[in-house]
Amino acid sequence: MADRRSRLPVHAPLIFVLLIAAAGMVRVLTQHWREGAALLGGALLVAAVLRVLLPPDRAGMLAIRSRPIDVLCYAGFGVVMVALAVTITHGSLNPPG
Repeated sequence: MADRRSRLPVHAPLIFVLLIAAAGMVRVLTQHWREGAALLGGALLVAAVLRVLLPPDRAGMLAIRSRPIDVLCYAGFGVVMVALAVTITHGSLNPPG
């Protein structure tokens, strides 16, 4: 049990990013395309920010390649996803209310 507790903080950044991505997938699967795409892009942008802020021994599975390459990939794909979410014409970013 103590071993699991010592590993949890290392995996916490990835779990946080995956929770955001899972929420995005739920929104996409419930036909809220723009919100889902925005959440998926946001998850990638959060991964980029965490990769910049966290030291390599605390970044866990977010650290795949070198830090500059990871940040460039996460941020680049995140910006593309958010841009796609903004330009999708069918579906709602904010539900009608």
